[in-house]
Amino acid sequence: MSADEIDIAYGRDVVVHAASIALDAGTVTALIGPNGSGKSTLLRALARLHPPVAGDVTFSDGADLRALSGRDLARRITLLSQSRTAPGGLSVRELVEFGRHPHRSRWGGRDPEGPAAVERAMVLTRLATIADRPVQALSGGQAQRVWLASCLAQDTALLLLDEPTTFLDLRYQVEILDVIRDLADEHGVGVGVVLHDLDQAAALADRLILLEDGRITASGTPADVLTPTNLSRAYGIRVEVDIDPIDGHLHSRAVGRYNDAGLRATSA
Repeated sequence: MSADEIDIAYGRDVVVHAASIALDAGTVTALIGPNGSGKSTLLRALARLHPPVAGDVTFSDGADLRALSGRDLARRITLLSQSRTAPGGLSVRELVEFGRHPHRSRWGGRDPEGPAAVERAMVLTRLATIADRPVQALSGGQAQRVWLASCLAQDTALLLLDEPTTFLDLRYQVEILDVIRDLADEHGVGVGVVLHDLDQAAALADRLILLEDGRITASGTPADVLTPTNLSRAYGIRVEVDIDPIDGHLHSRAVGRYNDAGLRATSA
């Protein structure tokens, strides 16, 4: 999928300007930037939940995003948004099964591959042992994993995730990010993900896209994008970047009064 010079607006106000982005098979692309920079809006536009007012979005086979039926679109791409509310009375398995709706026949509801896809999604998200538990009895982090499992059960070639680690503790954050990486590496899924944690983005993504005030100001590998100049400008605070000697990944640190060693030494 690729978006070419798209503008996205709320009413007359354009909030994302001339954005171009490609989501390729087997590649994780992370959108980063400060609050209000347009990350989630751009992601929603790729899922046709907020259609662009200018520019084009097309798939690798040439299909135009605007021309697809809702059913065809749901077979190509799925979106995990920041907040979803489950209908009451559903079990974990029943909610995960909702992800199979685009694959069911119109009248008979047949979906031969559905049961295997649902089981696979629950195993990947470590939900198999609580498959019969009511969703309403789950913690926020568990519910987030159920929604992710529903997206995985949809079994699309493109997966869009808006802050998928929200509400998750450290263990499940790592496990969800591992699942995302496995989907790209082992199943060839193209992933677009919004992340606030820059270290997670650096470790997870093949490509980063930095947005500021609705404009893409940097894109490329983590090393290309996560520079002190780019991050300090985007976030309006001094940001230092170094390479962790253990894992080899880039790590960033925003410097304020409480953690500025030079300032503390001067004060002392």
